Amino acid sequence: MIIEPRVRGFICTTAHPVGCATNVREQIAYVLKQGPVADCPKRVAVLGCSTGYGLASRIVATFAGGADTIGVSLEREPSEKRSASAGWYNNRAFEIEAAKIGRSPLTLEGDAFSDEMKKDFIERVREKFGQLDLLVYSMAAPVRTDPDTGKTYRSVIKPLGAPVEIKTLDTETGEVFQTTLEPANEEQTAATVAVMGGDDWKRWIDQLADAGVLAPGFRTLNYTYIGSELTWPIYWNGTLGRAKVDLDAKAEAIRGRLGADAARVVALKAVVTQASSAIPVVPLYGTVLFKVMKQLGLHEGCIEQIDRLFRTRLGKDVALDDAQRIRVDDWELSPEVQTEVSRRWPLLTTETLGELADLGEYKSQFLRLFGFGIDGVDYTQDVDPRVVPG
Repeated sequence: MIIEPRVRGFICTTAHPVGCATNVREQIAYVLKQGPVADCPKRVAVLGCSTGYGLASRIVATFAGGADTIGVSLEREPSEKRSASAGWYNNRAFEIEAAKIGRSPLTLEGDAFSDEMKKDFIERVREKFGQLDLLVYSMAAPVRTDPDTGKTYRSVIKPLGAPVEIKTLDTETGEVFQTTLEPANEEQTAATVAVMGGDDWKRWIDQLADAGVLAPGFRTLNYTYIGSELTWPIYWNGTLGRAKVDLDAKAEAIRGRLGADAARVVALKAVVTQASSAIPVVPLYGTVLFKVMKQLGLHEGCIEQIDRLFRTRLGKDVALDDAQRIRVDDWELSPEVQTEVSRRWPLLTTETLGELADLGEYKSQFLRLFGFGIDGVDYTQDVDPRVVPG
C-alpha cells in the first residue's frame, strides 16, 4: 500500500515503516559520529522508549555507551491495510540496528502504568540483566489508571485560578490568534498530577527496589520541561506545573530511599513531540525558538540533546539547580536566545510569522516523528505496513 500522512490537528494517524527506520538510522549515525560515551551505565531501562527523548536515550546508551537495554512502550500493531504506530516501527528498527553491533535489546509493549507490566518487566530483568544500573522515565500519556483503585485519570492542560488570554498558533493554517483558556477545577488539577506527576515513577522504583533488581549505585532520571516565561501562563503556572512540582517531590522521596544521587529530574529543551503539539502556545513558541536557536547555531533535536546529557551531565559532580534538577535546557534559556525570542513575541502575527518564526521547520519535525518527509525515502513506493526494513 501507499502510506501518506493523515494529520488531524496535533495527531497523525499513519506512520511510514521505511521513513521511521531511516529516521532511527540517522539518529544512530549522529551518535556514532560523536564517539563513545565514557562510563555509561551498561544495563539500562527506558520507559517510553519508542519515540522522542526516550528513543534517543536508548540509542545513545546502546550505540555510544555500549549498553544493553530493556524498553517499554504502548504501541499499535499494523495490519495488512493499516500502518502501525510510529513507535512500533521505531522499536523494531532499533532492535535490528542494535543486533548488528552485537547488542540484544529487549522491548516490552503494553501499559507501563499497570502492575502487570511491572511484574513482567521485573522477571525479564532478572532473566536478562540480573540488575539495572539506570532507568530513564520518559512517559508522556494523557490517561492513567491507578492500579490500586482502578480509577482512570485524564490530564488537562489548563491554567489555574483565573482565565488566561494567550497568543497561539494553528499549525495547519499558520494563523496566529488570541485565545482564552478557562482555569482547571480541583478535580482536574488532581487528575493531571495523577497522570503526569511522579506517582508512577516512584511506583516503578519502589517495586524494582523491593524485587532486588537495582544494582549498587543505581540511578534513575525523569525527563521534564520547564520552559520560558512566555509559556508559563499555560505551562508552569498551570496544571502541568502542578504535576512538575509533584515530580520534584517524588524525586526527593526516591533519593530518601536509595541515596542522594539516585534520582534526578532532568529539564530538557522544547522539541516537537505529539504531546507538546497539543499544548496551547507551545507550538507558536517553538516556531520562534527554533528559528532563533538555528540562527545562533544552538538548535538541538532530541538526539542532540540526549547525547549532550549523557556526555556532560551524568557525572556525580554535575551542577544542579535549586530544586536539585539536572538542566540541559541551558541553551534554550540562555539570555541571548530568550532576549531575541521575547523581542519577536509581541510582533508575531499571521502576516509576520514567516519572517520571525519557522513554521516549516516545525511541521517538518512533526512529520518526521511519523516517518514522513525524510530525505532518501520514496513515498510513492508500495510498502507492506507489517514489515520494517533491515
